[in-house]
Amino acid sequence: METTHTMKRKGEHIRICLNEDVNSEGIDTGLGRYRFIHNALPEINFSQIDLSTEWLGHQLQTPLLISSMTGGTPETAIINERLAKMAEQRGWAIGLGSMRAALENESVATTFQIRKYAPSVPIIANIGAVQLNYGVTAADCLKLVHMAEASALVLHLNSMQEVFQPEGDTNFSDLLRKIEQLCHTLKVPVGVKEVGWGIDGRTAAKLVDAGVAFIDVAGAGGTSWSQVEKHRMQDPVRIHAAETFANWGIATADSIIDVREHVPQTFVVASGGMRSGVDVAKALALGAHLAGFGRTLLKGAAAENDMIAMEQLQQQFQTIEFELKATMFGIGVASIEELRHTDRIHLR
Repeated sequence: METTHTMKRKGEHIRICLNEDVNSEGIDTGLGRYRFIHNALPEINFSQIDLSTEWLGHQLQTPLLISSMTGGTPETAIINERLAKMAEQRGWAIGLGSMRAALENESVATTFQIRKYAPSVPIIANIGAVQLNYGVTAADCLKLVHMAEASALVLHLNSMQEVFQPEGDTNFSDLLRKIEQLCHTLKVPVGVKEVGWGIDGRTAAKLVDAGVAFIDVAGAGGTSWSQVEKHRMQDPVRIHAAETFANWGIATADSIIDVREHVPQTFVVASGGMRSGVDVAKALALGAHLAGFGRTLLKGAAAENDMIAMEQLQQQFQTIEFELKATMFGIGVASIEELRHTDRIHLR
């Protein structure tokens, strides 16, 4: 029964994200508050700008990640396949959507098995951290890592989504201790990500002390999961409350800066409302190592046929990469490491 519910919910989430307005309201990523100082004499060769970086033992052509989105239903299998093929082609890392459905029903495991399409890039397995309070064990987590042939596992923190979800799991007590146990048990790196409300520096420090290897801030300003869940609700109390919380969270830019200040040695992924290569450049200049794109890629990946989908994704990926390179040229930095240490960014 639970499997059916999980699969149905995943299908609803994709439909809602494609067809409804699920953006945060009254809060943005905060990246628009920052501007780069143009360098009229960059003294670098545009054609030699290097976007490559390293993560989880993989050499990446870009500092970019396809954020965790989906899997677990027949419809989402093709989305993950297309995204994986493009990740391999363009040298992006890729995260999988929550793999809980695959624990409940192994027949949907294939929807997460994308290593054959993306043999050389990091693949990130994914489960909700709260599931550690609902029977998911370290052995289960290891099973998911093996199932996906993943380079790491990310635990997503989605407390506000669970509160607004009609069937949400809301017992978040004693989770830090369980996360710590998992980090010390699992043989692959364990990261933590939010789902669109951001992570503050103090929380990041606790997680890193517990053994977490990387933090994906997934800040506010993009998709709001209370807005997504609103479209699934019948309860008028929760529908009204979801509207109230449309502006909840820590803006992505603020989250990056706070996490960087509290855990300066930790690998940081910036996601949450990323819309362009300029946003990526700003996120990296503020302290992130990688930037993740989620719902903005979904429409292309869900197109009616393979050819249209791959053409749309190719254009999106190339545009983001070109915008990032053009930004780097505009401030005169030739590598991602130089971009991360530039002093050519300031508040408007």
